[in-house]
Amino acid sequence: MPNSKLILKENPTFKDFQEYVHELEIERSFIDQSVVQKCLLLGEEIGELFKAVRKAESISIDKQNSKLTTVEEELADILIYICSIANRYKIDLETAFRKKEEVNKKRVWS
Repeated sequence: MPNSKLILKENPTFKDFQEYVHELEIERSFIDQSVVQKCLLLGEEIGELFKAVRKAESISIDKQNSKLTTVEEELADILIYICSIANRYKIDLETAFRKKEEVNKKRVWS
């Protein structure tokens, strides 16, 4: 498998992450996967995150039959899938985040 030539620039914005993910999907031939496929893969990654958290918190897991990774790795995978799904819907994640935070700031948290 050839080495990737993609480079994520220093201090990337959300837009930079989304553009990078778009390019990596082209490079790795994932660009034709549907939103449903991406959502299912995201769900799998969330399960792997939970397993990594269990490991990090010393909660017993089946080490023999489990793929053991780190919380850091799983969060990165989740970010990739979130960017991918946003790209398919042409959602600017930074704008979406800012809009949602304006709504959340007005909410009463108890």
